[in-house]
Amino acid sequence: MSQETNDVLYLVVTNDEEQYSIWPAYRELPAGWQARTPATGKQACLDHIREHWTDMRPRSLREQAASAEADGHRP
Repeated sequence: MSQETNDVLYLVVTNDEEQYSIWPAYRELPAGWQARTPATGKQACLDHIREHWTDMRPRSLREQAASAEADGHRP
């Protein structure tokens, strides 16, 4: 039986740039990614990402833009 069926549990994961993805809970996380939710269904993970990942820019770009705004420059 394939692990890629609807009964597979997933995790919401993020990397150091605060970018989101889903990952099958039965697989080892790739280097640089951390689990943010307990294992759950795929749709619940996608809903979590839709709710929480509201700015899709990488963290470093958001910080750069915020710094430029604080200095009175447009990003």
